[in-house]
Amino acid sequence: MLDIKVDEELWASSMLPEGIVERWFIGSGTAIKAGERIAEVRIEGALHEIIAPLNGRATIVATANTIIEPGSVLATLEVS
Repeated sequence: MLDIKVDEELWASSMLPEGIVERWFIGSGTAIKAGERIAEVRIEGALHEIIAPLNGRATIVATANTIIEPGSVLATLEVS
């Protein structure tokens, strides 16, 4: 099992300590492929895509509109 986290580098130029999960492009339990766009997060007005790191089955942990911080877990991935 692998955690899909928000990259702390997304906050490199941000003054705010938090962001928000804007939307998911997948459903919980969905099989995903490495490199696939799976979610979008908003940090200080800028949208950032979250990309699947590996193939597997994703389970969403942070639903849409959840407040997130650097390193927050967005989903877990059962690697296939």
